[in-house]
Formats: sequence, structure tokens, C-alpha cells
Amino acid sequence: MMSAIEELTALDKSCLPKHIAIIMDGNGRWAKSRGKPRAFGHKAGVESVRNAVRFCRKFGIDALTVFAFSSENWNRPESEVSMLMELFMLVLKQEVKNLHKNNVQLRIIGDISGFNKRLQKQIANAQELTKDNTGLIFNVAANYGGRWDITRAAKAMAQDVVEQKLSVDDITEQTLNQYTATADLPELDLMIRTSGEHRISNFLLWQAAYAEFYFAEEHWPDFDDEVFAKAIMCYANRDRRFGLTGEQIEK
Repeated sequence: MMSAIEELTALDKSCLPKHIAIIMDGNGRWAKSRGKPRAFGHKAGVESVRNAVRFCRKFGIDALTVFAFSSENWNRPESEVSMLMELFMLVLKQEVKNLHKNNVQLRIIGDISGFNKRLQKQIANAQELTKDNTGLIFNVAANYGGRWDITRAAKAMAQDVVEQKLSVDDITEQTLNQYTATADLPELDLMIRTSGEHRISNFLLWQAAYAEFYFAEEHWPDFDDEVFAKAIMCYANRDRRFGLTGEQIEK
């Protein structure tokens, strides 16, 4: 029997998703199951992020968006939030040169004004370094929420109406999409959540309208190439009808 990686390698590239999003869940539970502190799990999760980026580059995925820190995560214990901020800073410093070397464009989507000035500067530097890269677009959603994204888009549209740059009659789904954090990216094709949870937790609400969902039982630090390949093969074997019948798709 072929492994999922072998099946994926043999798959027609036209069947691959162009844009994949991942809710990276289970770092803390993974660490707890090993008798380690939650920080140990978050650090292990960084390696899975590296692997996911490499995997997407290998298979020619256009865009990868990962949920690193939600707007609700500020409610976690202060010590854990502080550790996550320092880890985010460290990863940005360590990884950005390697991303740039591999032609990956890094984008941070979310309300970065909520971060301290030092982290904001590091984010700006990382994005500036990689902004002209033409390979994988790697979005890190940090202090991000789907409702925040839609609200921000609506406010920006309303402001443009007030300034007469846009008329009310010009507002369509396509127009609103142009104000979201992922405006210039391919439509979201596949959303993956790890650790056996079956919800999307306010992530890419607008973008997920026609996405396929895959819920992996593995905790994020255990999300390896084989699990990633299984998720994509599951996606490739589904009928994406977008409101049409199966017969219409076949024709």
C-alpha cells in the first residue's frame, strides 16, 4: 500500500489546494502528556511550522496561513502569553533569513498594534526583507480574529463611502473581500485543525465560506509530512460543488 506522501507525489498538481490554512492546536496537551510544561510544547510546535512551510514549498502550494495567536489568546495566563510573545520574537529573528533564502514571502496578518514596539519593529523588518519574494506566501495570523477581520473591512469600506471613493451600490461580496487581510491571495481551499478539535475558533470566517475542512487527531507537534499529505489527499478526493449538483460537476 502506498503511503499518503507517495500518493500525493503521484497526484496531478491541478488537484492540489492553492491556499491552505492551519489551526495549530494541541501544543500544551502534547507537552502535558510528556510531563513537560506548556512552553515545551510551543517550542516543539515551531519545528512543525518549519516542516509545514518546507512541505508547501515542495508541493508548490501558493499560500499557507497559520493561526499563531488569536485575539482571544490574551485571556491565557500572563506567564504563557509573555512566553509566547518572546517565542514569536525569537522565531522571527531566527527564521526570517531562511525564509528569504528560500524565496518565501512572510506576512503577519492581525492587529499588530496590540504587540509591544519591539515586536512590531521585528515584524516590520521581517516583512520588509521578504516582501518581493515570489515563492510561497506564508501568512502568520497573530492577534487575529475572523470577526475582527470582517469588522475592519466593513469600517474601511464605510470610510471610503464617506470620502466618496466608493458608492453604496459598489459594495458587493467581491468588494468587501478586497478589504480583508487576505485580499490578494487565492481563495481558501483547505482548512486543517489539529488535536481532534472540531471548530474553527474565529479563524478566517469570511475566507472559509467554501473551504474544505480536515480535522486531524494528532497534536500540532506530531503533525508531520504524512499527516499533511493525508489531509491533502482527503481534500483531493472530495467533490467541490459550490452549489452545483454532482452531475453538473462531472459534465
